[in-house]
Amino acid sequence: MAKTGASKGKGRRKAAKAETTWARPRAVLARWFRKGLLIGGGTFVAVVILFRFVDPPLTPYMAAEWYRTGKLSHEWRPLEAVAPPVPLAVMAAEDANFCLHWGFDLNAIRAAVDEGARRGASTLTQQTVKNLFLWQGRSWIRKFLETLMTPVVEAAWTKRRILEVYLNIAEFDEGVFGIEAAARHYFGKGADKLTLNEAALLAAILPDPKGRDAARPGPWLRKRAESIADGALTLRLDGRASCIQG
Repeated sequence: MAKTGASKGKGRRKAAKAETTWARPRAVLARWFRKGLLIGGGTFVAVVILFRFVDPPLTPYMAAEWYRTGKLSHEWRPLEAVAPPVPLAVMAAEDANFCLHWGFDLNAIRAAVDEGARRGASTLTQQTVKNLFLWQGRSWIRKFLETLMTPVVEAAWTKRRILEVYLNIAEFDEGVFGIEAAARHYFGKGADKLTLNEAALLAAILPDPKGRDAARPGPWLRKRAESIADGALTLRLDGRASCIQG
């Protein structure tokens, strides 16, 4: 009986020792993980604050497309140097309640849940975060990061700044990024000269920039652009575009 008790005690000591041995690297890993989160989060906040005042020169996706295709057309234009119909058309096409939400449009999310994959619910702020900091394609990890980052951008930037950055980094065709490059690519003019119909056509191709052509629109795209143009006029009249007025 004494030997059995001693054996059990020895076994318990070995188990406790093994658990202690494993607990140490686990604690170290947890500590480094917490440090990594703090450093990563702090760096992101610092970059967001920087980009409130400094125009981003390039995005990861732009760099990747440049590497893949060997071509890149991009020229930054401040919002005041863009024709007034452009931001209205983009809001009408992508996020009509842009001035009313804090980064997430709950009504659009509910509608998307009801309609399933047929409808998107990303706001202009979410799309700006994705285009500027993350990667393209559907991914739960990317969506999770986008959800964490969006409120930070909404808190640090004005609505005008969010829309300005979006217009300057959005993809309009293969290797064509930003409203200035898009205006010259499709219509041979600067972004400050775009008409409402041209702005609506550019806004209409945003969901599928590589598959739609604003210069040679088919019947469906023309009809979509007409709807966007009507929506842009409505936004201007009903006050929902007040947050982007200069």
